[in-house]
Amino acid sequence: MLPHASLTRRQMLHASGLSLAGLCASSSSVFPQANPKTLRAGIIGLDTSHVVAFTKILNNPKSEGELAGIKVVAAFPGGSPDIASSKNRIEGFTKTLQEQYQVEIVPSIDELLKKVDVVLLESVDGRPHLAQVTPVLKAGKPVFIDKPVAGSLADAIQIYDLAKETRTPCFSSSSLRFAPGVQEMRNQPKVGEVIGCDAYGPSPTEEHHPDLFWYGIHGCEILFTIMGAGCESVTRTHTKDTDLVAGVWKGGRIGTFRGIRAGKADYGATVFGKTGVAPAGGSGGYEPLVVEIAKFFKTGKPPVSAEETLDIFAFMEAADESKRRNGAPVTIENVMVKAREQIAGKKKS
Repeated sequence: MLPHASLTRRQMLHASGLSLAGLCASSSSVFPQANPKTLRAGIIGLDTSHVVAFTKILNNPKSEGELAGIKVVAAFPGGSPDIASSKNRIEGFTKTLQEQYQVEIVPSIDELLKKVDVVLLESVDGRPHLAQVTPVLKAGKPVFIDKPVAGSLADAIQIYDLAKETRTPCFSSSSLRFAPGVQEMRNQPKVGEVIGCDAYGPSPTEEHHPDLFWYGIHGCEILFTIMGAGCESVTRTHTKDTDLVAGVWKGGRIGTFRGIRAGKADYGATVFGKTGVAPAGGSGGYEPLVVEIAKFFKTGKPPVSAEETLDIFAFMEAADESKRRNGAPVTIENVMVKAREQIAGKKKS
């Protein structure tokens, strides 16, 4: 039996300081009220189309409401030479930010932090996120971390541990979480109390990341937005073209994610409730997410809890472990304990 396997997930989260209430309380106590001056935003990682899309929205001189008063002013390109979709896009996105939006390109994260108030960590590769976000958190700069929050569950836990330790606001999310149809099912579900959800989305893989971390995260985020945190065990059926990952939530609710790698690929979900069954999903584009990021930068209050984000990544890690075990059930508690052991081992070495 694994050490500490008898601990409940709630006890582990409590010991790690990963509850939303704790994170928000510690954040709001040190985060100043919104300043009327423009908040200077910096970007780390210029290897995703998100950097252009987000900058276009934030730097629009006609921005109103939550989007007003924030401007991207500096960026550090970063990049991963062993991922083609990273190394082949840095130059183009860097040029666009310089020429179209007059964003200053800086040679290091340390230089970036001298010039900005808030940070968007956009590197498409989740593996360097822990190293890249560490100086940001230690500097106390509120940070949004784009998907995937990290390249492993252990790294994701360490990021939120450090955010708690430094009392620095941070959050991560896919844009699909804030699609209007998904938010409606979370906040005022048309089906009554949600008792199950079948979410789906494209799920191509990338050799350096756990299978679902790379792109399946979007559909998994839909699933958890609608179901909430609290998944307890996971099983996965895998073929070349499809993944079917089933999770059992506390109380016996069941949620599934169908990862698509062949045929027509789209995002969405079917939601099962006490009074009805209805579809949910569709994409609302990037603006709903950017509005939430802007609101977060101004208030220091994350719209997505650390607990829920870690639940998503534990669900995806458990799916990989289930695949390794030929579809056997894997508990969330088990993968959380293993991740904690990995962290402890690294600290000792």
